[in-house]
Amino acid sequence: MTTFVDRVELHVAAGNGGHGCASVHREKFKPLGGPDGGNGGRGGDVILTVDQSVTTLLDYHHSPHRKATNGKPGEGGFRAGKEGQDLVLPVPDGTVVLDKAGNVLADLVGHGTSYIAAQGGRGGLGNAALASARRKAPGFALLGEPGDLQDVVLELKTVADVALVGYPSAGKSSLISVLSAAKPKIADYPFTTLVPNLGVVTAGSTVYTIADVPGLIPGASQGKGLGLEFLRHVERCSVLVHVLDTATLESDRDPVSDLDVIEEELKQYGGLGNRPRIVVLNKIDVPDGKDLADMVRPDLEARGYRVFEVSAVAHLGLKEISYALGDLVARARAAKPKEEATRIVIRPKAVDEAGFTVTREEDGLFRVRGEKPERWVRQTDFNNDEAVGYLADRLNRLGVEDKLMKAGARSGDGVAIGPEDNAVVFDWEPSVTAGAEMLGRRGEDHRLEALRPAAQRRRENQVERDEAQRDFDDFEPF
Repeated sequence: MTTFVDRVELHVAAGNGGHGCASVHREKFKPLGGPDGGNGGRGGDVILTVDQSVTTLLDYHHSPHRKATNGKPGEGGFRAGKEGQDLVLPVPDGTVVLDKAGNVLADLVGHGTSYIAAQGGRGGLGNAALASARRKAPGFALLGEPGDLQDVVLELKTVADVALVGYPSAGKSSLISVLSAAKPKIADYPFTTLVPNLGVVTAGSTVYTIADVPGLIPGASQGKGLGLEFLRHVERCSVLVHVLDTATLESDRDPVSDLDVIEEELKQYGGLGNRPRIVVLNKIDVPDGKDLADMVRPDLEARGYRVFEVSAVAHLGLKEISYALGDLVARARAAKPKEEATRIVIRPKAVDEAGFTVTREEDGLFRVRGEKPERWVRQTDFNNDEAVGYLADRLNRLGVEDKLMKAGARSGDGVAIGPEDNAVVFDWEPSVTAGAEMLGRRGEDHRLEALRPAAQRRRENQVERDEAQRDFDDFEPF
């Protein structure tokens, strides 16, 4: 059964915003109580947060679909809806968040570091928030926005200072077990280590972490063995340690050729050429192991490597290697630039920016794209004529109709607001003539076939008064 997973595809859904409420205050002796509909609550976010107690992505391998809670709708009496609860997903230190195309979205290093993978939808405004001096009692409210739906890939890259690399059964697990308190599985057959092991080593005043990476073989960078799956765990390490077996039973292998093979695989993987390297000749307690180490040591030192002869079983040479690694780690830490506090950069948009585009497509359809128009469309209840009129009013004030006219749109042309897979399409009827707004009162639209009842009664009464006045003017006494 799998107990370690370092790469998963996660499907996250943020919560939807709650709808606003359209309500009118009703109380005895107060016939004109006014609108009192509350706003909808915000949908919950999906947040990835580094937790030091989590060491694997196994939970998300078994349950890759995660969803935050929705916001509650508003209610009458100015009661706002409850906000949706954020869904916080703990991830191991060193998790990289990517999109499906492989682009890095976030690199989560350090306890508490977080990233919002999916943003919750905004809650809709109630009719109390939409009321104004010209629209005293709106008969509509705005809908809540849907939350984001995202597919992200999580990759775990071990955060360690030193990485042990080498062939299977070279003694890496034995070495980390005697240098630190880690207790990895140790056996006399290849690929004993199936997952990276971490240990903490103290060398004088320097404390560093050391990682045992599963054994590499020729072709590891192309997917052979386990190397391709776990070479990513070497990327964050400051020092690489080549653990070479001086007591191998394979006749076609020797420490120098093993080093050349591993270096070639690291080169093929890329990005590791500038890391300092040292060589550890392991198993010198085995007969002929010490002799072979003495034979190859001059050749390795001639290549510029620092060479250490050790025996994990007999505990030989461990103090020298631990202090040498501590010195290299201390130098690497000192060479890193000092981390500065995160600066908050504010980039306000220009006042004269339209914030939307109008393009004409090959089939003659005019498409409007922009944050505000698309958000307003999502918030509109198209079953409510007054809400549709309010949307037309907002689009007109934003300048959408002016741009449509400049782009060559005429009455009856098709206009789509939004992307191709999720757009609202309608036949355009301009409400602007020579730049003058022809809409009536705010919230009304003369393109709607039916007038509001109050307006219809006023018009009928005015017609009756005009007819009575004409009859009086035409009257002639005998």
